[in-house]
Amino acid sequence: MAKTLVLAEKPSVGKELARVLGCKRSGDGCMEGDRYVVTWALGHLVTLADPDVYDKKLEKWSMDDLPMLPEKMKLVVIPESSRQYKVVANLMKRGDVSDLVIATDAGREGELVARWIMQKAGWNKPAKRLWISSQTDKAIREGFANLKPAKDYDNLYRSAQARSEADWLVGLNVTRALTCKFNAQLSAGRVQTPTLALVVERENEIRRFVPREFYGLCAELEGFRATWKDEKGSGRTFDREKLERLLKACEGKEAVITQISKMRKMTPPPAAYDLTELQRDANKKYAYSAKETLNLMQSLYERHKALTYPRTDSRYISDDVVPTLPDRLRAVAQAEYKELAWAVQRKKPFQTKYLVNNAKVTDHHAIIPTEEAASLYELTGPEKNIYDLVVRRFLAVLMPPFEYEEIRLTVKIGDQTFTAAGRRVLDQGWKAAYDKNFAALEDEDDETEEEQQRLPDLQKGQRLKVRKLRLTTGKTAPPARYTEATLLTAMEHPVSQVADKNLQKILQETSGLGTPATRADIIEKLFSAFYIERQGKTLVPTSKGIQLVQLAPAELRSAALTAQWEDRLARIAKGQERDADFVAQMRKYATKLVADVKASDATYTHDNQTRKPCPECGKLLLLVKDKRGELLVCPDRECGFRKRTTQVTNARCPNCHKKLELWGEGDKQTFACACGYREKLSDFEAGKSDVRRYMAQQEQKAEKNSAMADALAKWMEKNKK
Repeated sequence: MAKTLVLAEKPSVGKELARVLGCKRSGDGCMEGDRYVVTWALGHLVTLADPDVYDKKLEKWSMDDLPMLPEKMKLVVIPESSRQYKVVANLMKRGDVSDLVIATDAGREGELVARWIMQKAGWNKPAKRLWISSQTDKAIREGFANLKPAKDYDNLYRSAQARSEADWLVGLNVTRALTCKFNAQLSAGRVQTPTLALVVERENEIRRFVPREFYGLCAELEGFRATWKDEKGSGRTFDREKLERLLKACEGKEAVITQISKMRKMTPPPAAYDLTELQRDANKKYAYSAKETLNLMQSLYERHKALTYPRTDSRYISDDVVPTLPDRLRAVAQAEYKELAWAVQRKKPFQTKYLVNNAKVTDHHAIIPTEEAASLYELTGPEKNIYDLVVRRFLAVLMPPFEYEEIRLTVKIGDQTFTAAGRRVLDQGWKAAYDKNFAALEDEDDETEEEQQRLPDLQKGQRLKVRKLRLTTGKTAPPARYTEATLLTAMEHPVSQVADKNLQKILQETSGLGTPATRADIIEKLFSAFYIERQGKTLVPTSKGIQLVQLAPAELRSAALTAQWEDRLARIAKGQERDADFVAQMRKYATKLVADVKASDATYTHDNQTRKPCPECGKLLLLVKDKRGELLVCPDRECGFRKRTTQVTNARCPNCHKKLELWGEGDKQTFACACGYREKLSDFEAGKSDVRRYMAQQEQKAEKNSAMADALAKWMEKNKK
C-alpha cells in the first residue's frame, strides 16, 4: 500500500503529528503507520556551501580572493545533522512512498528548510503543503483535511532562497574583507550591522548630551496641586531668576479657578500579541531576553499546545477564527482567569472589533490561546509567566474600553496661570484583566503625575487658599540606553535610520530590521561577537562594536538596505519579480562593498588588549565580556583560543541574594559578589559554606511550594470529575 511521507521541522512536532495520524511504530528518525510515515528535520539539515567547497584556497582568508562570487550556489548537508538527513533522504527514496506533505513551520524559513532537503535528496514525486497556526489535534486534523498543492508556495520558496543567497554574498564577503583589512575578528550583515548602529548611535547621543537645570513652580492648594505654565503652555524654564520673581509676586495671593473642563474619554484595549510585542513585555516585566521568550513560546506551542504559532508579525485574527473563540475562552477559564473568562463569555455577541482585522493578518494570526486547556501545574515558572501574559492580553482585547472622565482646571494666582488635571474612572473595562503587578507594562507617558491626582468637587470662579508655593528643579535627561525591549521596538520601526519617505513606508509595511522569528538571534549574535554587553538591563556597545559601525560600509549601517530587500523579496513571493534578477544585483552589490572596504584608510584598535600572550599563537589576548561573565580571547580568528576567567553562576549571595560570579582557576576559584562577599569554592564543595546553607533554605521553600502546587492540582482534578 502506498504511503505519504510527512516532513516536520522538529522531532517534537513530528512526533505530535505522528500521534494524531496514528503512526505508532517507531523507526530510526521516523514514526510509521498504515497510511503515513512521519519524519523530521532538526531545523536546517541542508545549507549553502561554505566558500572552500567552491575552491580549496578559500579556506584561508585573504583579501586577494575577494569578492567570492560562485556561478551557481551549492547546497551541502550540515555535518552535525547528517545522520538525520540520511534518514529523511532514504525515506524519500522508498518505493512505497508515493507523495510528500511539507509540514515544516508555515512561513518563509520553514519553506526553505523543506525545499532544500527535497532538492538535495532529489525528490521528484507529488508534494502538498500543511499550513496551520497551532499544534492542537483539531488544527492538525483540519490541516490534513485541507492540504494545499506545494506549487502554491513555490514563489515563497524562491523568495526565501533569494534572501539566503543574498545574505551569503553580502555577509560573507564583507565579513572577510573587514577581518582581512583590519586584522581583527569582525563581521557585518544587512540586519546585524544597522541593529548595532542603533545601539552605537544612542550611546553617542548620551555621550554628547550636556544636562541643563530647569525650573518650575508648584502651588499646593486645598486638596490638590497646580503647576505653573508660561504663555506657550510650558511648565519649565531655564531662567531661575524669572521664577523666583514670579514666586514672590504670587505669595499671599488667592487662587481663582478660571476654567473647568470635563471630558468623557475611553482607551481601547491593546491589540493581541505578535512575537515582538510579547518579547518586549516579557523583557519589561521579567527581564527575559528575546531569545528566552521565543524558546518559552516554542515550548508552549509545541509541547503544551497551549498557545498558537509564535513566529508571527500579526496582532489580529481573521474572521474564520472567530467561531473558535468560545472554545478558547473555555480553555482558559481556570485558576485566576476563570471569572474574567466567564464574564467575557456572558457578553454575547463578542466584542471583536479590536481583535479581528482580515487585512492585517498575513501568514499567521496573533498569538492567542488554543482550544486545549493548559495543565497549569505542568508549566515551569517562566512558561507560566509567558502564558499569563498571553491569556490576560487575549481576555483584555475582548473586553470593553477603559472609560474615564478627564478633568482639567485653569487657576490664576495673581496674573500667573497654573493648571491641574485629574481622572475619575467610570468603567475599568479591559484594565480589569490586569492588576498593579503589571504596572511595568504601562507606557511611561500614559499618565503624568499631574493626571493621577484625585480632584475635589470644584466650581468655576471658586476662590482657594494657596497653602504653599515652591520652586521645583530638575535636569534635562539624555535619551535612555536601549534595553532588549526598546531595541526590539527600534528594530521593528527603524525609520529614524532612513531619510527616504518611500523606504520609510516600506519599513512600516514590512517587519523592519529582521523578522519576529530572527530578531532574538540577531541580538544574541551581537552579544556573542562582543559588540554589545549588558549593564543591568541596559545594552551598551563595546569599543569593538563602536569601531565596527565606523569601519563597515555606509550602506550596511542603515535600515534602508533591508527596506529595499524586503520590498523586492515580497514581490518575489507574489510572483511579481524574478529571484534571479535580485540575486544578480546582489552579486554586483557585494563587489562594490568589498571595494569600499579595500579602499578604506581607517584603522582598528584593540583597546581591551591584555598583557597575557595566547598559549597557542603568542598574540596578546583580549579581555571581553559576555552574558555569562568574562573571557580571554585570541584576536586571531584562525587561532580561535578562548578561556573563561569569570562566570555568572546560579548560586546566590547569602547577603544580597544576587547571582554570584566564580573567579579564578583550580584551587583558587572563589565565589564573589558586587556587595563585597567572598567565599572559596573549596569551602562550598566541602559543605562549610554560607552559600550552600542559603541555597538549601531556598530549596526547602521551593519544595513546600511544589507540594502545595501538587495538592492544588490533585484537588482541581478531583473537582473536575
